[in-house]
Amino acid sequence: MFSIESSGSFKNLERFLGRASKGDMFAMLDPLAREGVSALANATPFDSGISAASWSYDIRKTGSSYSIAWTNNHVVDGRPIVILLQYGHGTGTGGYVQGRDFINPAIRPIMDRIANQVWKAVTSA
Repeated sequence: MFSIESSGSFKNLERFLGRASKGDMFAMLDPLAREGVSALANATPFDSGISAASWSYDIRKTGSSYSIAWTNNHVVDGRPIVILLQYGHGTGTGGYVQGRDFINPAIRPIMDRIANQVWKAVTSA
């Protein structure tokens, strides 16, 4: 046989569960997603500036989880330009342009802030 006894209040747990069910603790995702767009735009190598200006984001809720997808819609001849900039690419004349990791360093501080704010929301409920 198994039994559990408890004394005291479940007020903090009930408050946390109520906020979590409304999605309140994830309200900070939109401004942070916008900051991510700005960070990515500022870090994007540019010639014309089109790739830097082509960042956007999408926040999705699936079941009990949330996700942010940062996207860039600058595509030339079916090729996503920021992917070519990030990872490198061959040229039409047989050469190679080395990639430059600009996405990860730009988005890392935003991801850290998201993790910290979610943790703070969970532990302060």
